[in-house]
Parts: sequence; structure tokens; C-alpha cells
Amino acid sequence: MGSPDMTETFFYQRLMSIFGEIGLVWTQEKETASPVVRRIFLPAGQGTIEARIRGAFPGAVDRAHAAVGRIIDRIERYLKGDAVEFSLDYLDLGICGAFQQRVLRLEFQIPRGRVSTYGALADRLGHPRAARAVGTALARNPFPFVIPCHRAVRGDRTLGGFGGGLKMKRALLEMEGVRFDPRGRVQESHFLPKKMSILS
Repeated sequence: MGSPDMTETFFYQRLMSIFGEIGLVWTQEKETASPVVRRIFLPAGQGTIEARIRGAFPGAVDRAHAAVGRIIDRIERYLKGDAVEFSLDYLDLGICGAFQQRVLRLEFQIPRGRVSTYGALADRLGHPRAARAVGTALARNPFPFVIPCHRAVRGDRTLGGFGGGLKMKRALLEMEGVRFDPRGRVQESHFLPKKMSILS
């Protein structure tokens, strides 16, 4: 994920969720163009969402936009448990490298209530030894919730990592109907079948 172009003007909007405050940074080529989301900030880490946004995007302006508001509405409904459909159309995937884009597009296709392992995703991408690289690409996912990186776990069925913390990752999965065994591992019935077709 590249550094922001400081010649661009960035805007942000915030929303409050059951997990804490979330921020969306967006930009717009011109007044008549559709806005594109550049990054979604999770409620984790030190400092307020606003401070973290301004640290990553100096000069970012707090401004509402109707189209961004509709994205926020979808995220709010998703976090309340609704089965919301997201789109990649309003994300600026161009800020990611080619391999990360492939990983994120593949992860986007994992349906609600299902998970995959980092290794299985690497296999689907044709790079069976790239499980660690897949994990790194997902750890740097600029668009959590919209691209559900929480639906990827370790090969031993434990959670792995997540930018919002493991408590939040488990809560999101449980909200989607995923169940865990007494040792905190995802139950095998939720794993994406190897023969289930998702494009890579």
C-alpha cells in the first residue's frame, strides 16, 4: 500500500459503532466525479480516529458526501448484523500492489458465514508457498468490512491477526454465523470447500 499523494485533497467521515469510532478517508478527482474510498480506519491503536486520519493524511478535511454516506450506512447496517452486500466499485484498489490486489479481490468473494485459511488462499492464487505473503497482504487491507479480511484464519483454525484486534475479529465472525470449538478454533464446517468456485 503506497503513501498518499499529498497533492490530492483528502476528506473523511466518521461513524460510531459497537466497536468504537470508525473513519473513512475518501477523495474525488473533480466535483462531478464519484468519490472513491482511500482507506477505512478501524477503532484500534492509540489516539482518536481523527488524529490517526490526520497523521496518515495531513490536511484531510472533515466533509460529508451523499455517496460516502451510503457506504457508511451499509457499514453501519453490517455491524448491526444485517446481511449487506458491498461493492469494490467505490474503493481505490489502485493504491495496492498487483499481488495485494489479487489477494483482496479473492478475499472479497468469501461469502458470509465462511472462512478460508491463508494457505488455501495462496493455493487458489497459484502460489502454494505464499501463505505468509497472503497474510501480510490481508494485514495491510486498507478496506476492512468491505473486503472481509476477518474471514481468513490460520491453518490450525485459530484466528490469526486482525487490525481491529482478535476480540473484534471473533465478534464479526460470530455475527456472521461462524461458530468456534471450546479451544477457540473455527469449526471445520465453516471452511470454504476446496471445490467451491471463487475466481482468483
